[in-house]
Amino acid sequence: MTSGETLSLPADGKRPRAGAAGACFYVVMHADQPLETGARCSLADLDEVEIGRAEKRRISRAGRRLSLELPDLWVSSRHAALSKVLGSWAIEDRQSHNGTRVNGAPVDRAPLADGDVIEVGQTFLLFRDGNSADEHPVDDFQEPITLAPGLATLSPPLAARCERLRDIAASSVPVLVLGETGTGKELMASAVHLLSGRAGPFQAVNCGALPANLVESELFGFRKGAFSGATEDRPGLIRSAARGTLFLDEIGDLPGPAQAALLRVLQQGEVLPIGATQPVPVDFRLVSATHRKLDELVARDRFRADLLARISGFTVELPTLRQRREDIGLIVGQLLRRHLADRAAKTTFTAEAVRALLRYEWPLNVRELERSLQAAVALAGTGAIQLRHFPPAVTASPGPARPREVSPPDATVLSDRDRELRDSVVAALKASNGNIAAAARTLGKARVQVQRWIKRFGIDLKELRAPP
Repeated sequence: MTSGETLSLPADGKRPRAGAAGACFYVVMHADQPLETGARCSLADLDEVEIGRAEKRRISRAGRRLSLELPDLWVSSRHAALSKVLGSWAIEDRQSHNGTRVNGAPVDRAPLADGDVIEVGQTFLLFRDGNSADEHPVDDFQEPITLAPGLATLSPPLAARCERLRDIAASSVPVLVLGETGTGKELMASAVHLLSGRAGPFQAVNCGALPANLVESELFGFRKGAFSGATEDRPGLIRSAARGTLFLDEIGDLPGPAQAALLRVLQQGEVLPIGATQPVPVDFRLVSATHRKLDELVARDRFRADLLARISGFTVELPTLRQRREDIGLIVGQLLRRHLADRAAKTTFTAEAVRALLRYEWPLNVRELERSLQAAVALAGTGAIQLRHFPPAVTASPGPARPREVSPPDATVLSDRDRELRDSVVAALKASNGNIAAAARTLGKARVQVQRWIKRFGIDLKELRAPP
């Protein structure tokens, strides 16, 4: 990469090969421009990230320094900087007009921990230290990966699963989607159908909502006169998915007899309607989903092991919303477009409202976020969405953390190389009677670099100056 190069996707839309996994930060959401897409930036091989303002978002790199410019009128031209201190990252406010916050608390300088939310102006960033369970590669700069309409992500683990699902969708391999209630399992199933290119319909069935005594007749159909009330032939939901995709949501709630009948359908590729004597061939792609742990149900004889083997040709597990907070801005933008159409572009949030969105745990996941956002939009009318427009559970989340200041590093825990560097800086400063410019000339370095070392190593200039 050349000095000053702007990082962007190539014209063909293909993303560059990712580097090693490590610390990264996300542009999550702009309070006054919620439809702006987010971005993910790797901090690998970097020492500093300068954050400032520009007419449009621009990310450029020069050597080991990254520059992030944001189209945010509340951000100063030189607002803040991320810097690596002894292998760890910290945020420093550059005397900006509106200040810098970490987890809602104003800071001058503070260390960063995994999951910290950084606030500059009306823009919210999320820091990841790279030491969590996420070991997926991260590009220098990456915009959201979109699997299908309504399904976009900046999260490396989810992006990796989406890419694998894209490859599997064109096959006939059954897909099993796991995840908590409200994580978007039907959206994922719909994406599989869209990517499969199958000509038939997408038929969604909630197995948990089917009456126990009607499960088999609803799924497999029936002939006229097969039982009391059967006044006409019904094809059943499985045959309604002919040449398309059958989505069996909450398949873990399927009763035992229906499990056995479904297994026969999958094994033989044909369905026998109730009251019929001849089976009917069926052609469909199966996608199943559940929030239950099917392995545990199998161990308790509540789910057939052979059926589990049939439906889990490819398994994808969706993370909870609290595990992918970097995607909240993307999801909010998608929901606003879905529910407000042309009005979405005029919607804004206060900073307090966005803090609440990123702070709340969302136990019911995307579904809860959608309902909360719908209510907030209605209450806000044509004004900005404020904290008071959200449900009590969201507004009652713990308040902002207290500011955390960086303590000077203890010289006893420095590496041998850093200790040698600190000693040489101290010696040059002592020889120059604390004159930074003179010490910089002695060391052959820029004055600003010496100032960084003074701050990094916690050097007290007063102790190095000779008494008058």
